[in-house]
Amino acid sequence: MNNSTILKSLNEKQIEAVTCVDGPLLVIAGAGSGKTRALTNRIAYLIQEKGVSPWNVLAVTFTNKAANEMKERVAKLLGKSARGGPLFKGNFSDMVSDELPTIGTFHSVCVRILRKHLPLLDYEGTFAIYDMADQQILMKQLMEQAGISPKSMNPKAILGAISNAKNQLIGPDGFQRFANTAFMEKVAMLYPHYQKALKQNNALDFDDLIMKTVELFRGFPEVLEEYQEKFRYISVDEYQDTNHAQYILIKLLAAKYRNLCVIGDEDQSIYSWRGATIKNIVDFEKDYPEAKIVLLEQNYRSTQIILDAAHSVIAKNKGRKEKKLWTEADGGKNVSHWLAKNERHEGELIATEIGEILKQYESPDYNDFVVLYRTNAQSRVLEEVFLRHGLPYRIVGGIKFYDRKEIKDMLAYLRVLHNPADGVSLLRIINVPSRKIGSKTIEVVQNYARSEGLTLLAAMARASSISGLSEAKVKVISKFVKLIDKLSDVNSEFAAAGVIKHVLEDARYKEFLDDGTSEGEARLENVRELISVASKYDSLEAGLSLSVFLEEVSLIADIDTSADGDNAVTFMTIHSAKGLEFPNVFVAGLEEGIFPHNRSLLEREQLEEERRLMYVAMTRAMERLYLLHAMERMLYGEYRRNAPSQFLNDIPEELVDDNFGGHNSGVGKVFNRVRGDFSMEGIGDVPVPVEHGFADAGDSFEDQSPGEISYKVGEKVSHNVFGVGFVVEVQGGVITVAFDDPKVGVKKLAASVAPLKKV
Repeated sequence: MNNSTILKSLNEKQIEAVTCVDGPLLVIAGAGSGKTRALTNRIAYLIQEKGVSPWNVLAVTFTNKAANEMKERVAKLLGKSARGGPLFKGNFSDMVSDELPTIGTFHSVCVRILRKHLPLLDYEGTFAIYDMADQQILMKQLMEQAGISPKSMNPKAILGAISNAKNQLIGPDGFQRFANTAFMEKVAMLYPHYQKALKQNNALDFDDLIMKTVELFRGFPEVLEEYQEKFRYISVDEYQDTNHAQYILIKLLAAKYRNLCVIGDEDQSIYSWRGATIKNIVDFEKDYPEAKIVLLEQNYRSTQIILDAAHSVIAKNKGRKEKKLWTEADGGKNVSHWLAKNERHEGELIATEIGEILKQYESPDYNDFVVLYRTNAQSRVLEEVFLRHGLPYRIVGGIKFYDRKEIKDMLAYLRVLHNPADGVSLLRIINVPSRKIGSKTIEVVQNYARSEGLTLLAAMARASSISGLSEAKVKVISKFVKLIDKLSDVNSEFAAAGVIKHVLEDARYKEFLDDGTSEGEARLENVRELISVASKYDSLEAGLSLSVFLEEVSLIADIDTSADGDNAVTFMTIHSAKGLEFPNVFVAGLEEGIFPHNRSLLEREQLEEERRLMYVAMTRAMERLYLLHAMERMLYGEYRRNAPSQFLNDIPEELVDDNFGGHNSGVGKVFNRVRGDFSMEGIGDVPVPVEHGFADAGDSFEDQSPGEISYKVGEKVSHNVFGVGFVVEVQGGVITVAFDDPKVGVKKLAASVAPLKKV
């Protein structure tokens, strides 16, 4: 492969970034400017053209999805396979080969370092990684031991404070000086006990993965030097999203050779609430005065009108590095600004517009549409409207596969087999299915374990020696221990998928799930899907297969589990949409107090982050951008009548078309008009369905009023999907319809949202 092959698809600025290989490099990559292409081509250029060994190259990012995309691109550029061996099987593997560089998330890279060196910090290498549910279980136990009721103080809030401290590399000893409130004093008291309990369980939480790696590097210079020598060329994606702990980790690794390339965009820094600090990218030149700066301003995603509108919003922020995105594509459609009477009318406008656009398609591609909102609570009415219209949708940020109870139960079994010291996982499964091991029995065993310095499972193995346990309880505990021993033997013989099958049968979990109901069948199907996921690791040897599988599952991020394959309109928060793009983008709820959020209205830094969030929302759009707000909105159980978002007033009038005064009447005009007494006449042309019934197609916007459901027994109705049928029962807001199609049969439907029409 020659130089021109790697560089031929790049523009002038991308080539400048790719060919700068020595010393610190800051690449400011605007939205849709091809940053992943620049980053991956630079890695390939280092290896192919500059002769850098893949062994000496590290690239880190934030999600498994992004890491896998980077690996695939680099492998293709180098003419290699990203699935070159058994360690590359599965979508989430961050393993490396001799022919490819190390590419993974911050957490997965740290996991690999800790698996090798954590014993230096007095841990075992087979440590568990606790997710939020595991952490909450552990914290509740500690709170009860300390006499603090979980009802008086939310365990999740305590864990959040500890997480923030760890992101700042503040350990239990150093946290005391921040305890300036009653709540923080309780956190300061619980933090040391929490860390001690994690260690007793030979477990780390997510924040520990980075914090412990930094602790390892600082405490053992020879280990740091090993990885400084190994990772001589480091690249960091989405640098604006790094927190202090990640910043220090990278700074330590890059200190010797200073060959550090960071790529990101301060205009898209939107995660301060989870510890990210824009300071890291803004101050990069202070840390590395010799750094080269490259601006990527050519956009490959959006029309020029969308880019100009987005720039008019973000330009109001202070302290940013000025850049203005441009594209070779001509013009584009004006931004649509729509005013709705309420949140239901807002949903109707969106649903109807999607229907109109889809008329231009040969076959409907709902994946081309996304509805973005500031808070998850806004999705409820949108769901109802879309159900009524018969439009398929998916919600990113709802209950995910790995959050379902049956999946968490199964993973807890597997974690105990992998790490017998994992007391939290053991407590989750000890009575699932029921084994008549009650809380009092567990408490007796836990007290014995603490007094003898044993793990919970080891204490259970000595049940016959524990005073206070009846013969019956000793018998059931011993039976459970034998089950775990048997399954541990299975783990030494079978790959992960086989282990799950044995747990299903031997622990009688299949019988527990399959209770004869449709819900039970669905839960069993979910566990079977977990077997499908685990089967990706069948080629690995027994024991290692389960270890790799559990590690990968622990590192899956929310956005990695979205339903990419479904043909449906996407509903998501703007935070979840970062890094994505759609031909048609609707941004709902653009009202003061909602977006920007009311928490940001008094703090300049928070308001600037809200403005960056608006910029991210706008730059997701490729062809059409719709900005919507309502005169009044029911949210959190009360009606609100807020002024239009101040961000709307930033957009030049010539870039906007609206639905209340003709073309180019201007956002600024509506901003001023809505603040006063604004007439709703002429706003929209779509009938608004009432909350408890339906308006006829001929009803005017103003004539509709809430009423009772108008369906009667015996009436003939038509459903978008199920076809024609007759109403056989009306009870409250639910109607029962017998459909003509025998395959459909009788269905109970919510009358206020079902896509029904009288025939």
